Amino acid sequence: MGTLIAIGAGIAVLTGIGAGIGIGIATGKATEAIARQPEAQGKINQSLILGCALAEATAIYGFVVALIIILFLG
Repeated sequence: MGTLIAIGAGIAVLTGIGAGIGIGIATGKATEAIARQPEAQGKINQSLILGCALAEATAIYGFVVALIIILFLG
């Protein structure tokens, strides 16, 4: 049973990979957009920060789920 708990926690933590990839892609696209339209930098940065915060929230949720799995089922 302990092995299954460890596997479940490991899978839950994998959400961090998706968040990292998403933030990287968003940052790259925002940089391209600012290069094309420097006058829109403020709006682009605002949207980028909001998107990054939401992506990081999913990674944090995955980490919390992994901790809950380990602490309460382990």
